[in-house]
Amino acid sequence: MDIQNLPLPTLVVVVIVGFYLINSIKILKEYERGVVFRLGRVLPQPKGPGVIFIFRPFDQMVRITLRQEAMEVPPQDVITRDNVTLKVSAVITLRVVDPLKAVIEVSNYIYQTSQFAQTTLRSVLGQSDLDGLLIHQQTLNQQIQTIIDGHTEPFGLKVVSVEVKQVDLPETMLRAMAKQAEAEREKRSKIIHAQGEYEAAQKLVDAAALLSTQPMTLQLRYLQTLTDIGVEKNTTIVFPLPMELMTLLNKTIDSIKPAAKE
Repeated sequence: MDIQNLPLPTLVVVVIVGFYLINSIKILKEYERGVVFRLGRVLPQPKGPGVIFIFRPFDQMVRITLRQEAMEVPPQDVITRDNVTLKVSAVITLRVVDPLKAVIEVSNYIYQTSQFAQTTLRSVLGQSDLDGLLIHQQTLNQQIQTIIDGHTEPFGLKVVSVEVKQVDLPETMLRAMAKQAEAEREKRSKIIHAQGEYEAAQKLVDAAALLSTQPMTLQLRYLQTLTDIGVEKNTTIVFPLPMELMTLLNKTIDSIKPAAKE
């Protein structure tokens, strides 16, 4: 068919039809799906990926991405079970598993998931005390994920993970926790010091018991001490005094005291 020999009206129609067909071509990426409404009714299967045709105005298409999306939950005021006021923020990772439900069942699945996440975050963390919130974060994350996933499953979403991002404590609570940590470290230091004193005393008892089996060893210790003192250049004069002499002296004093009273 020679286009040049066509009448002008026919040529205009061919050009319009050509532009219409070219404009009807849509390309969907590998991670995209197209939910098509034909005359207001949704087609049973989403289109894509690849090249598809959308014949307007009879067809309307909504693009849905199947990639994971990270959604930040804004900071929420939470009152814990032990009446501590906190500001807690979180990050939720989700993805669409059923594009038809994500378009038909809810008007804006991101906004609705955000609202569910905010209320669930306040509810779950409000049932825990401060220590449990700081220590068992992984368990609380799993519990929040399970609840949000149950809310979002009817409109084709899957919550992959929930992570508590930041916990802002009041200034007074931070100071109290710092004092508690300082007291705990001081307590540990005193226990270690007392344990060292106990072990040293135990070793001295063992050494005394060993020396008592051979009295001559005590004299050797005296001589060793004199040798150690004599090594240094000093004018100190040391006279070793036997402990038996001190014991005899104490007994003599004790016997003199009653006689003096009489």
